[in-house]
Amino acid sequence: MDLPDTSQSWQFNKTAASQEELGALSSDTEFSKAICLSARPGEYAADGRLVPDRVDLSIVLSGTDLNNSIHRPERCMPAQGHTILSSSDQPLKLPNGRQFNAKRLVSVQSQQVATATEREQYAKYNCVTYYFFVGHDRVTNNHLGRTFIDMKDRLIRGMDQRWLMLLFPCGMEKCHGLKRKSPSRRLIRKYKTSLLTLQKSKSNGIRL
Repeated sequence: MDLPDTSQSWQFNKTAASQEELGALSSDTEFSKAICLSARPGEYAADGRLVPDRVDLSIVLSGTDLNNSIHRPERCMPAQGHTILSSSDQPLKLPNGRQFNAKRLVSVQSQQVATATEREQYAKYNCVTYYFFVGHDRVTNNHLGRTFIDMKDRLIRGMDQRWLMLLFPCGMEKCHGLKRKSPSRRLIRKYKTSLLTLQKSKSNGIRL
């Protein structure tokens, strides 16, 4: 389950799954992760380099264990310091005309920062996270609905399919008291052409 090095204007810098991620899910679960960067035309940092947009992409391919393979991100985000403020459906229209809903989570994440003293200090980030699930013949952002589809397929169709979960946090703002405009909606418009390429890598159903 390899990610491309580039897609449209995005550069994919691949990263490994953490031991915490590997230990939380069943052993046959597969991960692909990347920090995706795309330069903003006309915006430069103090050192003269182009300022990039950033999306942290995670793709999880489920195994055969329904209970310990993939789960909705809301389940583990609090352990990563997130306080989820809202959850909603976000329609995504791809260049091929197809449209589906992604789940959009707005949260505040607290992260400990290094200091010169022993006193603990935390920086807070306003975050926007999108995710959805890709199956053999459908896309959904509803984890419970995905579970019912799995049960129906196993009982009626004799098919054990592996699901992809695509998760991409983006639009982070406010670092150490410095604010920047959240680009989440603009990023989704910019990123959706790459989603079409990734969405074509669907898992096939496995006959029992």
